[in-house]
Amino acid sequence: MKLAMVGLGRMGGNMAERLMQQGGHEVVVFDVDPKARERLAQKGATPIEGLDGVRDALEAPRVVWLMLPAGQVTDDAVVALERVLDPGDVIVDGGNSNYKAFIADAERLAAKGIAYVDAGTSGGIWGLAEGYCLMVGGTAEAVALVEPAFKSLAPTGGYAHVGPPGAGHFVKMVHNGIEYGLMQAYAEGFELMKAASEFELDLHEIASIWRYGSVVRSWLLELTERALAEDQDLAKIRGWVDDTGEGRWTVQEAIERAVPLPVITASLFTRFYSREPDAFQAKLLAAMRNQFGGHAIHAESDTQAGAGDPVGKSAG
Repeated sequence: MKLAMVGLGRMGGNMAERLMQQGGHEVVVFDVDPKARERLAQKGATPIEGLDGVRDALEAPRVVWLMLPAGQVTDDAVVALERVLDPGDVIVDGGNSNYKAFIADAERLAAKGIAYVDAGTSGGIWGLAEGYCLMVGGTAEAVALVEPAFKSLAPTGGYAHVGPPGAGHFVKMVHNGIEYGLMQAYAEGFELMKAASEFELDLHEIASIWRYGSVVRSWLLELTERALAEDQDLAKIRGWVDDTGEGRWTVQEAIERAVPLPVITASLFTRFYSREPDAFQAKLLAAMRNQFGGHAIHAESDTQAGAGDPVGKSAG
């Protein structure tokens, strides 16, 4: 099939390339960065200068796939496409958009005869070679039109039409919430092993053997092994962990639906805490312990110098 890929970053560029390699699809590409367009053109894609160009570059019914940051950038692209597309055309949003906002946009577009399909996409930078897991929401007719591309992008068994418009983004949101919890569990376990200095554990070796036969083996563990192979102490990495929205949305959704998510919620809050190396709440906890039990307070100079006696009186 022939389709357009808009947004040629780490995901979109590789997806356009996989579509050409795996399925022999004709891909029209656009990105605000002309170098990104040129890179894909050298691999066989057809570049266009702007979103207005998709109308003439594609035959009806047209399929335009967006791989853009969620929020205003995607919203602006959808509005621009809404002006140039015809009834029967399809827009696919492969980013991590909020499913509620997506449903509202899908209803607006449907009134004009334009289908809006949400393709929750997982695979990261490895997707070009390994394929992408695709969690797709949309009408049966629109999904069927784009299905040849879905099947080329996904490995065998890695694609499903999970429900109506919005379902794909909802499932991807929960997927990413689960990812938070899995990552946090690995991080905590390896930190505990690192703290057991008396055993002089080789963390990279442990991550490596856990990949074979262990009940905790996973792709995330494989990536952990890769990271530890470079530096077991991770000395060059700052312990600041971002969140990109999906974890927050998952927790908010759980609150609205009264579904307990203690692990995912705690993992999200841990990411917040990672951004405060000298958190006020930790200081206050230390101060309260000193007040009620006389427990030691460590001065800032102790942490900075790595030595020194606690300030205050220990209660034992």
